[in-house]
Amino acid sequence: EVQLVESGGGLVQAGGSLRLSCAASGFTFDDYAIGWFRQAPGKEREGVSCIVGSDGSTYYADSVKGRFTISSENAKNTVFLQMNSLKPEDTAVYYCAAVYLAFLPTSKWYFRGEYDHWGQGTQVTVSS
Repeated sequence: EVQLVESGGGLVQAGGSLRLSCAASGFTFDDYAIGWFRQAPGKEREGVSCIVGSDGSTYYADSVKGRFTISSENAKNTVFLQMNSLKPEDTAVYYCAAVYLAFLPTSKWYFRGEYDHWGQGTQVTVSS
């Protein structure tokens, strides 16, 4: 059974940093892509970043480029999202999601509908 468990959310002031973790189990990490999504109140869930397990390729939304960094520790089946220079507009519930790599056109890494497995989410709140 595929399981994804996020952690690391919290309350931080604007300009601060947080590191989110996504612990994955139940599948071969190298065969999957792991994405981070976020959903703010009243808004659609949006893709933030994605990493390909097999080769470490990474993708970012324009809104977080240069501020967020996605990485993985394959031996521990864990993906991280380092978030720096946080802004109030980054406030959202952050989710990690997984999809079998062969089923993901990487040009659509940010489409929530491409992902089959989701974690429960972790709240990130950035105060101004």
